[in-house]
Amino acid sequence: MVLVKVQRITSYTDPETMRPGKIIELVEVRRSSGFQAVGMGEESAMVQRMLQTAMLQLQSMGLMPINRENLFPKIILYVTEQEYDMLNVRLEVNEVYDVTFSDGSIVFKRPQGIG
Repeated sequence: MVLVKVQRITSYTDPETMRPGKIIELVEVRRSSGFQAVGMGEESAMVQRMLQTAMLQLQSMGLMPINRENLFPKIILYVTEQEYDMLNVRLEVNEVYDVTFSDGSIVFKRPQGIG
């Protein structure tokens, strides 16, 4: 099971059939747990704390974006309008889904506890 977020949905026309379709870009979402200095010396831990403090200050001033999750490209679907309807899932931008790959199929589900 993979947690994905719909990053972008773009309309397009299939060049062979001239039928309308959609390009759906899904990215894998991984929660950042923060860097843990395991087995490092006292100096390394102190430098890590200083860097984290500096980053938090820059983020609070709006000079650096707050990034709570890491996004990794995962799936790009090129589907016609008919194929999109056959998915039986309304994929919306910024919505998160569980994707399961099993027995030659891809299953999209809304994760439990979200929305």
